[in-house]
Amino acid sequence: MDFLSSNLPLILFFLAGFGLLLAEAFMPGFGIAGFLGIVLEVLAVNQVWIHYGLVPAVIFTLAVLALIGLAVFLSYRSAMKGRLSKSPLVLKDAQHLDGDETRKALEALIGLEGTAATPLRPEGQVELNGSRVSASSGGEFLEKGTKIRVTGAEGNHVLVRPAES
Repeated sequence: MDFLSSNLPLILFFLAGFGLLLAEAFMPGFGIAGFLGIVLEVLAVNQVWIHYGLVPAVIFTLAVLALIGLAVFLSYRSAMKGRLSKSPLVLKDAQHLDGDETRKALEALIGLEGTAATPLRPEGQVELNGSRVSASSGGEFLEKGTKIRVTGAEGNHVLVRPAES
């Protein structure tokens, strides 16, 4: 019991820091949880150094780094093949189009007719065959619901004009 009470700050810093770092590994980006997790792990190492000296602090640091590496590996593996890969937070390969694929996909839409899903001022979104696509009207304002025809593709959007009735 004396061990637990004398090392309570060390244990709490380690567990809370590791928990925050683990949570951060499964969240996109790097934020407050990751920063606080690092701070708490540094405080845990500091507690080991104060109570037990330099050598145990170095060993504890290596153990913490190994556990963090394991957590990052597991989150990466989960993002690629596991439960996290089925999450909407992880982009699928089909969503990673390079410039050539995007251009070809947009050029295939030339000549199609659809409707303006949002107002085009001059840019917005149009609906073509049930899908929304970024579009530009070339400077002309088009109301939402206006019938449009795709006349070209440029960058990552299509060029549209009002459809002739």
